[in-house]
Amino acid sequence: MSRGFHSIQYRLFVLFLFSMSAIVLIVSVLYYNRTTVQFHEKVSGLAKQNVSQTAGLFDLLLKGYDSMSKSVIGNNDLARILSNPSVDSPAVDYFNERSITNILGAVFLSKEDLIGIHVLTDRGKVYNYGNYANVIDPDYAKSEWYQKVKQSPGSMVWLGVYNQSIIDQVEKQTVFAFGRPIFDLNSHKRVGIALFETSPQAILNAMANLKLGAHSQVYLMSGEGELISATSITWDEAWLTGLARPKDGVPVVMEQDDQLIVSSKLPYADWTVLSVTPDQDLNVELAETKRFLILVGAALVVMAVLIASIFSRTISSPLKRLISEMKQVEIGNFRGSLNVTSYQEINILVASFNQMVNQIAELIERVKISSVSEKNAELKALQSQVNPHFLYNTLDMIYWMLDEKGHDRLGEVVLSLSRLFRYSSHWDERAVSLQEEIEQTEHYLTIIVTRLEGRLSVDIDVAEQWLNIPLPKMTLQPIIENAVKYGLEPLVDRCGVLRVSAEADELKLRILVQDNGAGIEEAALDKLNASLRHPDEAANPDEEHDELRLSGGSGGGIGLVNLQRRLRHMYGEAYGVELRSVVNEGTTAIITVPLLPGVKEGGTAGGGEYPHRG
Repeated sequence: MSRGFHSIQYRLFVLFLFSMSAIVLIVSVLYYNRTTVQFHEKVSGLAKQNVSQTAGLFDLLLKGYDSMSKSVIGNNDLARILSNPSVDSPAVDYFNERSITNILGAVFLSKEDLIGIHVLTDRGKVYNYGNYANVIDPDYAKSEWYQKVKQSPGSMVWLGVYNQSIIDQVEKQTVFAFGRPIFDLNSHKRVGIALFETSPQAILNAMANLKLGAHSQVYLMSGEGELISATSITWDEAWLTGLARPKDGVPVVMEQDDQLIVSSKLPYADWTVLSVTPDQDLNVELAETKRFLILVGAALVVMAVLIASIFSRTISSPLKRLISEMKQVEIGNFRGSLNVTSYQEINILVASFNQMVNQIAELIERVKISSVSEKNAELKALQSQVNPHFLYNTLDMIYWMLDEKGHDRLGEVVLSLSRLFRYSSHWDERAVSLQEEIEQTEHYLTIIVTRLEGRLSVDIDVAEQWLNIPLPKMTLQPIIENAVKYGLEPLVDRCGVLRVSAEADELKLRILVQDNGAGIEEAALDKLNASLRHPDEAANPDEEHDELRLSGGSGGGIGLVNLQRRLRHMYGEAYGVELRSVVNEGTTAIITVPLLPGVKEGGTAGGGEYPHRG
């Protein structure tokens, strides 16, 4: 589980999924907030429009009622009859009552929503016209509504909506009541009042127009703060009274107690209409929008999961294959080649890995070849030893026997041969100093000079400051052996000269082995130098022809190509052996090695292992 959590596939999956989910969430929240603002603006605008329309409906309705009331109180016959009542004349009373009834009946029949018209004189006489027989409340003069109408200077008094008639004890249906005083047209004295009761349905319909939701409630209030009508059965009158009232006919829209409150003043009647809608009604559309966003967000998250899974696998799958191939390389399998088609960066990484593996395989092959050459050289050296300790002891014994008999020169030859065998038989990878190589060469040359009986002169001129330069073991001997065997021994007309010297620049030391021997043909020299430039491609040194001077001597040995491989293995491609030759003039072998910092400054460098190239 821990490895899965830390894997690149898991991390990419989580990162992509988190990013996509965050984007979906942010966009959804921003969209929802913006939709909420727009919706509230829309609702506010719609509420203002509805309240304006409702105000217009009330205005038309109340003006109609006002006009109807004027047709009653402004009737000349009615005013005359009420101003001049008969005195104890039943016939006149009957005639007057019929006249008033006709007047009221004409008005009643002109309006379908009228329930009853009542004319109440100051002398206590009541005239009625309605759908049913009227039973007048005997205590009407003590009622509050009567006092309100009676005290009016002549304007309409809108009494409000009541559950039943406020004067007719028989009428039980809900009524909307209003009234105004009746004046004598000549003396302008009040002679009574006219009370009208109509169906409240028109009022209720106008109020229902303000409902914005199923739970909206509409309240109609007078200028004094009294409730005229309401669509709710119960209400908090103190709360309604405390609400802000509109001024100058401009609707007021506000949010209070999780409710949207819209109020407007009706100019004609000095009424205030209030619409109260809870947020649960207003947020129905927002709730639908929220559910839609949740569903869409969930779908997008599921899609993001699929995309994140595919995206993470397209990156992690090539990397997993690369890791698997790396494990094969760890166990030594360098022959595999990974083929991946993915993103450009991964393709470049895989191509670089394949190239690196191929280079490692090639380097390993080169090391194997170099190691085989080293082992072959070591084997040849071991083969030549037969029984090294026995041979060393025998040669030392011969030397002491010759020394006792005074054969000094022959003793020196035997001693040199013993030291030569001792040096070459101890084969290892340890680097030796140039001084050790020169001492080994001097032993070899002692034997050669003695064998050639004065036909060879040797000049070794190497400055002391270079004597501690590290070299691979058996560096000079193969070159000097080739110079003697193929360049100097064949001379018959002149004495052979062999010279060993050294020269240096800022970075390199060049060890020169020069002879004035027979030299090498140009074609053979080119072929030989080509083999030295590409030693890993050359044939085994033991299989080269002698005329190319690739072997270290008759019967085999450590060849020049082998030496070249060892030098490059120790120092790098920029170092090694190079041959220069002119036929009948001689040959020069140049061994180039790097200078150690301590040697360049004139000091000495310690022997032992030379730092291998990186």
